[in-house]
Amino acid sequence: MRPPTAARAAALLLLSPTLAVSALASRSASTACPRRPFRVDGVHQSLHRKCRSTPGGHYTRNFRKQNSQQGGQATQLHLSIPRGGAVATAAASKLSELTSTPTGTFNAALAVLAAGTAALKVYGKVEGGNKEDGGEVQKKDPKVKSLQMRFLAVFWLLRMADWLQGPYFYQVYASKSFGAASGTAMTWVSRLFLTGFASTALFGPLVGRLCDAKGRKAGTLAFAALYSLGASSTKSNLLGVLLLGRVLGGIGTSLLFSAPEAWLVGEAGREGVESSLGETFGLAYAGDSIVAILAGQMAGVAAASRGPTGPFELSVGFLVTGGLLASLLWKENKAGGGSSDDGEATSEPTIRDAVKVVRSDPKIMLVGAMQSLFEAAMYIFVLNWPPAVSAAVGAYFSKFASDASAAVGTPYGTVFSCFMACCLLGSTLFGQLTSSARVDKDGKSRAVSVESFAVGMLGLATVAMGTAALTIGSSTPRILAALTSLPVLSTILSPITALCGSLSGLVSQPGVTLSILIASLFLFESCVGMYFPAIGTLRSKYFPDSHRSVVMNLFGIPLNAMVVTVFLSIERLGVRGALGVSTTALAVAAACGLKLRGLVNGEKEDESG
Repeated sequence: MRPPTAARAAALLLLSPTLAVSALASRSASTACPRRPFRVDGVHQSLHRKCRSTPGGHYTRNFRKQNSQQGGQATQLHLSIPRGGAVATAAASKLSELTSTPTGTFNAALAVLAAGTAALKVYGKVEGGNKEDGGEVQKKDPKVKSLQMRFLAVFWLLRMADWLQGPYFYQVYASKSFGAASGTAMTWVSRLFLTGFASTALFGPLVGRLCDAKGRKAGTLAFAALYSLGASSTKSNLLGVLLLGRVLGGIGTSLLFSAPEAWLVGEAGREGVESSLGETFGLAYAGDSIVAILAGQMAGVAAASRGPTGPFELSVGFLVTGGLLASLLWKENKAGGGSSDDGEATSEPTIRDAVKVVRSDPKIMLVGAMQSLFEAAMYIFVLNWPPAVSAAVGAYFSKFASDASAAVGTPYGTVFSCFMACCLLGSTLFGQLTSSARVDKDGKSRAVSVESFAVGMLGLATVAMGTAALTIGSSTPRILAALTSLPVLSTILSPITALCGSLSGLVSQPGVTLSILIASLFLFESCVGMYFPAIGTLRSKYFPDSHRSVVMNLFGIPLNAMVVTVFLSIERLGVRGALGVSTTALAVAAACGLKLRGLVNGEKEDESG
């Protein structure tokens, strides 16, 4: 059964914009068959064409060529040429058929996102190539280039190892028998999941302190070792070994998100190239999106070959390779500016000192709050997007299936690839808008400040998440229904209730629901791509090098506490309630971003005045 035109147009408004182009192309087809003379080798000839349109959408043309110098000798040709409109119609029909299934629809979306990112990259290259200084194109500082090569090679290998484990986290633990432990597999998978988050929250500040004191290179190598042990633990069926593996994995996560970044910032300060950090973070997280897409494909191959533990085994190889490169390419740097393999740190940073530093500077507090709130919203989103997308996909595509009773499968791998393509688009946009190469004709910078960029990004993320939350479910919010039952408030809130009812009626259409939900999720993932290079740049500006790693991990405590609380309350909250919590967190983060921008602008005005 083919979907009706109106519903299909609504569902594919975002995912298939080329249908409009096809429609225009079909209208522009010409049916005229003009007669025109022409010359070949100086000999005048005439071409007579008799055209007729066939039901198949082709022109059948009979050509009769007469040579005036050969006494009327004629050559007849019979050609069947497809009309332009028929080609466009066939293309539209093929695209319509492609997008009549979930897999085809998201494959089309992935192609559109990839094309958009490629176009943005090309535009950036062209714009950058036109920026000249004295007639010569500016070249990258060799120090910057060397630092980026050393950092990115290690960073991407370690991130590949992390991404490989994600897609099969549930499957690898659900396949265990857990010995004589009581409870279902889902119960123990949930407990193992929470064990990792709890480990990150509890040990994060201590790990950050040791990383600052003993060295960021040492912290990166420790991550590779701990994460390898955690991945290897998945080969066991013993519950104690699996729990220990999750504890080690949680500690490793703290190191992954602090030690490499702290090493980069410290090394950039030592070499005097701090201004290049924004560009480096943009490259790092743009490449990370590509790494994630590749990791998803490689994880699938490894799982097919070795079972659910296959991706974890493969990740160990990347961890070992990344650790070896870090040991060979990186010099040690420690808190306070120590920067030699055998040098001693000037002081041992403590957690108490880090707390004092955070309390003494409101800009550090604001940046940390933005980090905690956004990443908490992101992790809550990660836990809840699969059921939300699955419900929307099933509601729309089920009526087009040959067997109406059969469940419609959601291509999670392709959806994940679309998300990563959105992240790549967002990281690319960050690099374009904040690049120091953006100057006008007078040489004045047109680059957007990172503080302003962060405010815009957080605002977009709030709108996207809020839209997704409102799209899920079609009923009036329960709190609003309760308030309207009160006599005093019923008159005041009745217009809002009516509006909610109207919106619910519109969103209840499966095609509209799917379109709005996917558009909002894609927008949020684009904001995720913008977030990581932006927050990395902000931390490099405002977090003191003396306590960088420990401060980063301190703000991981409220982050993990929020995620665990929502996860434990998910049955009461539901998907819509969980996304509502994410929306609130993002709105507060945007308010912190506005406050930070106000403080920075006020300081600039004071300096100029």
